[in-house]
Amino acid sequence: MRRVLVVDDEENLRLVVRSVLRREGYEVEVAASGEEALALVESFGPDYILTDVRMPKMGGLELLATLKAKGHEATVIVMSAFGNVDLAIEAIKAGAYDYLQKPFKPEELALTLRKAEERESLRRENRALKQEILKESTFEDILAKSPAMQAVFKTIGKIADYKTTALIMGESGVGKELVARAIHRRSQRRGGPFVAINCGAIPETLLESELFGYKKGAFTDASADRTGLFEQANGGTLFLDEIGELPLSLQVKLLRVLQEERIRRLGDNKDLPIDVRILAATHRDLAQETKAGRFREDLYYRINVLPIVIAPLRERREDIQLLVDHFVARNNARFGTHIRGVDPEARRLLLEYGWPGNVRELENTIERAMVLSERETLGADDMPERLREAKDPVAMQLGSGELSIKKTARVIEEVLIRRALQKTRGNRTKAALVLEISHRALLYKIKDYGIEL
Repeated sequence: MRRVLVVDDEENLRLVVRSVLRREGYEVEVAASGEEALALVESFGPDYILTDVRMPKMGGLELLATLKAKGHEATVIVMSAFGNVDLAIEAIKAGAYDYLQKPFKPEELALTLRKAEERESLRRENRALKQEILKESTFEDILAKSPAMQAVFKTIGKIADYKTTALIMGESGVGKELVARAIHRRSQRRGGPFVAINCGAIPETLLESELFGYKKGAFTDASADRTGLFEQANGGTLFLDEIGELPLSLQVKLLRVLQEERIRRLGDNKDLPIDVRILAATHRDLAQETKAGRFREDLYYRINVLPIVIAPLRERREDIQLLVDHFVARNNARFGTHIRGVDPEARRLLLEYGWPGNVRELENTIERAMVLSERETLGADDMPERLREAKDPVAMQLGSGELSIKKTARVIEEVLIRRALQKTRGNRTKAALVLEISHRALLYKIKDYGIEL
């Protein structure tokens, strides 16, 4: 049964409302104060709470705030006398669903609750749909539904069980390490270690000993034997992030390891056999680096057997809303906040921004907005200034130096569709006329670009 908790310091009103709601088929409990209501919330578990806005000690606003702070999801409807309407409106702004002005008729009460039930039913359906979309769009902890990323997932599935070296390419922040971890988890090596190192984050003088290890006495501070990352990754996967930063002297040694599957610790006189799969990643154009003499050609061809290119976030805007929802949910759990999402204007800013820092920048942006926001829904003013002052996405694409007609056309087409839908307030038939395309073509493109109405 649907459960309703009625909170009011007037006994007659509590009894009348309880009688009316029981006739409507609700299971009802009553409380004479906010404090008593909080105790009943824990034991009774109401779906809906009807509370007077003004009561001694703890009023409806304070009760609402306490419920929100404790994470209770009951729908709250406030009741107010004529002189307390402003307080009721304040309660709605704080998260209450609706308010009833006293005195109210039984049919008004029943209608308000039915509307609340309909809303809750839609919210449940929406949550279930989002969970289904999330399930379909999740691949080994990577969230994406764009065609570009679905192609990456398909490639991972094909190559995971082969020991061949893979080169993961993409801008900083696109998730190259996540892809490497996905390859490892999908492979027969999943039971072995996954060891990652950023080749650009360790000084050249220390990098060789980090990778290969050393014997006691190999150099002044070598007071004991130490295993390197190759040995630590034995039986598993070694991920060399930003391999383009690897010094030429170490590129020679890495090539030897790939060819012979043997390593030699610093200060040792014998080789050790290893069984390691190498996955490499870079944001550089290694073909150009090879031509410039900064990267060995033989090593380039040796690691570029299975290339995987991850598109930047600006080229797969279908993934942005999915990632935003994920970051909001995760940060709510981390920080104890209750942010419900982003409003339409904030969503527009997020979708139209160029994201030079890709997924990492988006993640940091949402975290910052949630920490600073004082509302339950993130708005445009919660977003960083760089988003609010960002250039038009078409101008950004044209100014990026991108020469691909196909990629640029997609950006322009998506922007025009979003603007047409905004102008027609989501009316797809009218938007199709404005865009001068068929209604069927518009529906296909809406789905293709992941545009939410």
